[in-house]
Amino acid sequence: MNTPASWSSKLGFILSAAGSAIGLGAIWKFPYTAGTNGGAVFFLLFLLFTILVALPVQLAEFYIGRTSGKNAVDAFKTLAPGSQWPWVGRMGVAACFVLLSFYSVVGGWVLNYVVHAFSGQIHPNADFETLFGATIATPWSVLFYQGLFMLLTIWVVKGGISGGIEKANRYLMPALFVLFIVLAIRSMTLPNAMQGVSFLLKPDWSYFTPQTMLMALGQAFFALSIGVSTMITYASYLSKKQDLFRSGNSIMWMNLLVSILAGLVIFPAVFAFGFEPSQGPGLIFIVLPAVFMKIPFGTILFAVFMLLVVFATLTSAFSMLETVIAATIRQDESKRQSRTWLIGVAIFIVGIPSALSFGVLDEFKVFGKTVFDLWDYMISAIIMPIGALSVAIFTGWVRNKQSVLANISEGSTIPQTVIHLWLNTLRFLAPIAILIVFINTLSWI
Repeated sequence: MNTPASWSSKLGFILSAAGSAIGLGAIWKFPYTAGTNGGAVFFLLFLLFTILVALPVQLAEFYIGRTSGKNAVDAFKTLAPGSQWPWVGRMGVAACFVLLSFYSVVGGWVLNYVVHAFSGQIHPNADFETLFGATIATPWSVLFYQGLFMLLTIWVVKGGISGGIEKANRYLMPALFVLFIVLAIRSMTLPNAMQGVSFLLKPDWSYFTPQTMLMALGQAFFALSIGVSTMITYASYLSKKQDLFRSGNSIMWMNLLVSILAGLVIFPAVFAFGFEPSQGPGLIFIVLPAVFMKIPFGTILFAVFMLLVVFATLTSAFSMLETVIAATIRQDESKRQSRTWLIGVAIFIVGIPSALSFGVLDEFKVFGKTVFDLWDYMISAIIMPIGALSVAIFTGWVRNKQSVLANISEGSTIPQTVIHLWLNTLRFLAPIAILIVFINTLSWI
């Protein structure tokens, strides 16, 4: 008889869920988005929107997962039998499959940069723009590192919840925090580093514009890994004794802490050596190596930083693959190993056109976008907002209000006034905010 999968401890769930949320969004996207939107003003708005919008939806996904005890598709079948709501779960599972297919490509770039750092290709006289161009355009290299990244992801997920994902996160997440703190301290002790700290923490209100607000709202929206059913899947392995509110709060603050640590690693160093903080997406691959090369032991420190990015990217990848696996094995753990290998290889194959989008397939466009950009657009601009909005409506309006309050209160010591405030925020504020982001994202991307 198969024993249903579950987390072995409350901490294991919190670290794993935090690992899902803390990915390239916190370490790569947050610094460059903050850098191009005024720093401190963006960060304050991001903080506000994470608490008021993203956290309520994340808690709603926790409620759906734990109450049903099922994967993303069967959760909706259990809570809304005979309805069309299971399509929300199916959309989330499909989104995770596609998302991991191109996310693994970027994960491969990061792995390649770790090799660059240890093999001597990252050095003071290197042309980092040319190096990055070659890294993403060389076919055999991008496919090899994409495959290696998927192999690492498969290896952990096939071990199950407590024996694979939880065990990996117990080591990876603390290591990520410790190494980040060490790098942040080193960065802040550089000459003129306080200019970078001031940029991140002292608001310049001239940047308080509608565009900055919308960018911060979008970053908060994606920061907690909502809208693609990963949190429904992870929460389905929880016991009724888990305090969902305290868990969600811990995960949110861990995500915010990593975001600000990333800023404190990058911006003091950027200002110390006269670089511009508004360099955009190339910040981590082109500007950051150049910055580190001006620091004593810079090559080693850069290699450590890229290892951090590998950790964060892998912990997010675990949750994406687990969401797909859980929906296919349907609590039959005897199928886990074979399905994980099968689906992992399928994701790698589907990701090949994305991996080649910056090289041999860079001229191949669909609706004016490369395959990589098309998948990114579909997931980020369409599926994630629809998924998050659906979760908010389902939990806030479709489910019985008293039943929701009773179920999410189980195991919690949070005052009922706070729980009622959460539900009202989920019913009114979150859907409006998500719709605003959705409409504006469609018009901008």
